[in-house]
Amino acid sequence: MLDLIILSLYYFIWFLISVAIWRGPKDVGLHSSSSGGAETEPDGLVFIGKEEDIKKSQRITAKVDGREIVVFCHEGKFHALDSRCYRKIFACVISDIDGQACIVCPWHKFKITLETGEGLYEGINPLEPSPTPKWLSKGVKQRIHKITIDNGNVYVSPPDLSVSFDSDYYADKYKNGGELAMGK
Repeated sequence: MLDLIILSLYYFIWFLISVAIWRGPKDVGLHSSSSGGAETEPDGLVFIGKEEDIKKSQRITAKVDGREIVVFCHEGKFHALDSRCYRKIFACVISDIDGQACIVCPWHKFKITLETGEGLYEGINPLEPSPTPKWLSKGVKQRIHKITIDNGNVYVSPPDLSVSFDSDYYADKYKNGGELAMGK
């Protein structure tokens, strides 16, 4: 009976930790260029937020042309990616993998570089005499967005949809507040 209680407590704690990871740091705000909440500059850039605010919170979610994105400030550099990974929903856990800052999905364990949107996996070459795991590329899977910083303001360029990425499927599926949109 004691084993059952301990096991139940273990799973309850695991559940609470999973929820905390999924929720991530609180967002500074949610902007939307499609609803008029964010300013679109004459050159097409979309105002996301103040540089200092994003540095404090380490991330902010925003909508650019109805598409949910996340802007991260990691080690002083800004990165913007689609808010949903190329498989399903995108959580904000950042890890260093082979010298690259990567988002790690807590459910699927997908690893996506902040810099390029490239998917990584650890594989071995069985033809090597003593195979050792190495980080390899799955190719660019996640759409990244160009960041511009001007006078303490952070802007994102609208996505160039002439090239498609795996993350586009979920970005389009949940565009403009789909059933699993962030914040719901």
